[in-house]
Amino acid sequence: MISHLFGGHVADRGDYIVIKTPSNPGYFYGNLLLFFDAPKAGSLERWKHKFRDEFRGDPGITHFTFLWDTPNEIGDISELKAANFQINSSKVLTASAVHPPPKLNAAIEMRVITTDDEWRAVTALQIRCGEEDYELAAYSAFKHAQMSHYRAMSEAGRGAWFGAFQEGTLVGDLGIYFDGATGRFQSVETHPDFFRQGICGTLVYQSASFAFERMGLSTLVMVADEHYHAARIYESVGFTQAMTEHSAFWWPGFAS
Repeated sequence: MISHLFGGHVADRGDYIVIKTPSNPGYFYGNLLLFFDAPKAGSLERWKHKFRDEFRGDPGITHFTFLWDTPNEIGDISELKAANFQINSSKVLTASAVHPPPKLNAAIEMRVITTDDEWRAVTALQIRCGEEDYELAAYSAFKHAQMSHYRAMSEAGRGAWFGAFQEGTLVGDLGIYFDGATGRFQSVETHPDFFRQGICGTLVYQSASFAFERMGLSTLVMVADEHYHAARIYESVGFTQAMTEHSAFWWPGFAS
């Protein structure tokens, strides 16, 4: 929720929390409802009704996103699956210290992203890494708005975006943004042409070290799909699993 508190709206409704990012209606995880109970029979229609009520004033919101704050309990997701929602189960990983990964790439240079050209480069790489999974025009608009948001957070001193460069070429990037002494990683990506070269692990290690030493953070949080290999990379530098979180989202044209 760290990035949502900057330029977004968070409201507690008692049995759920609503998170809104008015500047980026296509941001699934920036416009959502977070419930305190796991789904059960009948939850879907109730959740959809509340979502429509909360977002009725924004015609740009055409998706549904639901999270539930019941650590490690997924609940009854049969209705969500039947309605073609995508279900995500993610590891929430934390670290208070890090160590080099087994495959350290000494050839890359990590630096904080600051210039217009660098921000354009990381935005282009973010789009390239996700364009196969989503409709390109919509995903590009979402990413441009999201990266503008992260740039504003960086320039306000709320964190930083990091790039990994190899012989001048951007080969990986990620963000770390914080509230108090806790920082959260955002959008860790590696250029598709540079997979399996230790870039991700090296960049996570180096940026985490920067966050502990230069930002004064005491805890870092990382969220990763529990079925995706990236979680093992994060664990290889010192992150450990704190819990599993579950979410579901749907957008027009999506079919599970």
